[in-house]
Amino acid sequence: MKKIIFIIGGARSGKSRFALAEASKIKGRRLYIATAQAFDEEMKERIEKHKKHRGKDWETYEEPLEITEVIKTTKGKYDVFLIDCLTLWLSNLLMNKKNTTTQIEKFISSLSDVKYSVFIVSNEVGMGIVPENKLARQFRDLAGILNQKIAAIADEVYLVAAGMPIKIKDKK
Repeated sequence: MKKIIFIIGGARSGKSRFALAEASKIKGRRLYIATAQAFDEEMKERIEKHKKHRGKDWETYEEPLEITEVIKTTKGKYDVFLIDCLTLWLSNLLMNKKNTTTQIEKFISSLSDVKYSVFIVSNEVGMGIVPENKLARQFRDLAGILNQKIAAIADEVYLVAAGMPIKIKDKK
């Protein structure tokens, strides 16, 4: 059964762990779309730790920019997708001077075609102070808009805080 499950929370809230646990309950072929890039040793270690935690039951595509293309080209090959995370994807788009509005619309459109369950992880970045610089404010605003758009089309939405998932939407 096709479902879009959106999991949002702050940094180190447990959102990725919760998403992985829930997605792993679905039988079949599993694809993990990772948007992180390893620019330094610390990030390389984080990525390796995530890979080990997933185990061999998940195939991984490391794609910092073209997640829509991954969805299109792997259609029908998997029973569940987990995309982690949208805010890293968004920052990658901004840093590579991509048209974020176009990319977001293409991504959302690609989700309307899926015939499997998709778990999408994102950070909630709008609960803090107003950033002092233009790029940070632009990122915060775009992340808020992106999160709202994904929540609107999602069947289920969870907010994860302190490792505790709270269901905030259930479209039954």
